[in-house]
Amino acid sequence: MLTTRRTFHLFAMAATMMGTVPAAAQDRWPQRPIRIVVPYSPGSGTDSHSRRMAQELTPRLGQSVIVENKTGAMGTIGMAEVARAKPDGYTLLGIDAGVMILPHLVRSMPVEVGRDLIPIAAYIFSPMGVLVNAASPYRTLRGLIEAARAEPGKITYGSGGIGTSPQLLAEDFASRIGATLLSVPFRGAGEAAQALMAGTIDMLIASPATALGNLGPGGRLRMLAVGSERRLPLLPDVPTFAEAGVEGFVVSSWISLFAPRGTPVEVIDRLAREVVSIMNTPEMKAYAEGVAGEPRVAVGAELSALLASDSNRWKATIERIGLVPQ
Repeated sequence: MLTTRRTFHLFAMAATMMGTVPAAAQDRWPQRPIRIVVPYSPGSGTDSHSRRMAQELTPRLGQSVIVENKTGAMGTIGMAEVARAKPDGYTLLGIDAGVMILPHLVRSMPVEVGRDLIPIAAYIFSPMGVLVNAASPYRTLRGLIEAARAEPGKITYGSGGIGTSPQLLAEDFASRIGATLLSVPFRGAGEAAQALMAGTIDMLIASPATALGNLGPGGRLRMLAVGSERRLPLLPDVPTFAEAGVEGFVVSSWISLFAPRGTPVEVIDRLAREVVSIMNTPEMKAYAEGVAGEPRVAVGAELSALLASDSNRWKATIERIGLVPQ
């Protein structure tokens, strides 16, 4: 397991690789198609966002950028495939913020961010929020909190199982409000959302994108609070956690590109600049906001700080709720 100091040091080393290089060196790459390995199933948020980024990168790089799904073992199968790939810029990893959880849950990680994988850019930040059924008696976050405190263990929440970000966030939320919630595991956020719409669980912590088609007037779900610093333009009536009375619960998932360690500096730098440029276009800003996300992008030192901050957050959360690395 990475220590906090070592984690930040590795991320900082990666950030120093984002310097400028001669144009002639950059022109040598790419000369053939590039693949982005996504370690999750097709149709997931990570998969969808990675495919949109691949679509945008293709004309800019002058070569096809394709997405391949390699699932299994909490994402580590796909991660390991990328880490073993030739570091020539033709094999990349597209993964979400959950990658920063794994080192604190798995004693012998086969792949480590910073050691085996170099971060390139994080983009499309999706604040997480509390969802309930539209017919639920919990009309506000305060009402849900009061019910959870009154009857410990009665309020149920869905997640993808122990160690997934929705499960950790739900337990973090419970510890912050001084309540006990009951976990109900599912195979993923989509299945948990279906259970919430069916009324078999009481709440779910997920990104708004999980339920966009079922929010608003006539929808089957209601969002009580969102983990952003400001209200989302797409959901102006949904308060932030701070507005709803829970301070400090600001949390977003994000999608990031990584490359095998040893990938040329000029390739890392070129990809980072292209992702920044893409996320600054009106089309990608509209895309991010259309999935209730924030069109932010982080590269270089900012990305290193983000990864270190998320690693610290998950480590503290896992220790607070008493999970033991396996």
